[in-house]
Amino acid sequence: MPFPGSVTDLNSALRDEGYVADRSLTVAVHLSLQMGKPLFLEGEPGVGKTEIAKVLAAIGDADLIRLQCYEGLDVSHAIYEWDYARQMLAIRLAESSGDRADVSDIMSDEFLVARPLLTALRSAAAGKPTVLLIDELDRADEEFEAYLLELLSDFQITIPEIGTIKADTPPVVIITSNRTREIHDAVKRRCIYHWIDYPSVDREIEILSVKAPETPTELADELARAMQKLRDLDLYKPPGVSETIDWAKALEILGSQRLSPDVIDETLGVVVKYEDDMATVRSSGIAAAQ
Repeated sequence: MPFPGSVTDLNSALRDEGYVADRSLTVAVHLSLQMGKPLFLEGEPGVGKTEIAKVLAAIGDADLIRLQCYEGLDVSHAIYEWDYARQMLAIRLAESSGDRADVSDIMSDEFLVARPLLTALRSAAAGKPTVLLIDELDRADEEFEAYLLELLSDFQITIPEIGTIKADTPPVVIITSNRTREIHDAVKRRCIYHWIDYPSVDREIEILSVKAPETPTELADELARAMQKLRDLDLYKPPGVSETIDWAKALEILGSQRLSPDVIDETLGVVVKYEDDMATVRSSGIAAAQ
């Protein structure tokens, strides 16, 4: 299924899948799709970066292949590795039958274990709609970024023993970062860049109307305004949009129709995840001000 061909249609498709995007984000996604360039999304945790990839996969009826980055991530976990156990078994079988094991026989595609990056490239090369999510790249070591350059530039991966695997029609690539460290310019230059900020009060209310439609209008307004106040505090981990949605759903479970001081105090753990942040919120008087 092709992606919508205009910004307006794409915005409608995103909303149909439950994602409320402003025009600047929709334009960035549209340009990425139309130009065949990776989309690099930065922003605080919980603002909807990862969700974009999931929604695009749904819109395009595409396979979603995710590479979750972490410290120590290397080629064998991100791109490919050899199945050494099967290679050794093949060598022993060849020796037991009196044959001489040929290196080219065991360094072939049959013994290759594809990891997310290679899997996505093969999927796209086979003509399947594919969305590749490289999630939280800032968690990986800087050296890992060098492995991505060939993929991001030419949508190909070179395996010395086999050759180059290339996708003439590239996968849709979404890269996210929480900006715990700066990503190298060489990666960013190959991408369309967009910063996803916290939403305004009005947009957060709109998001709640889509993601938690059972939330009463007055309560949604109170939640959005409370979240704005929380984000203005000096918290170690300010709550994101995902926490707003969780808060609305928690209040529905409790049957709360208003965000009273008692309700805020009882449910603060839904949106605030650190003890020091809880103390900061309680000492700020936000609950009493509602």
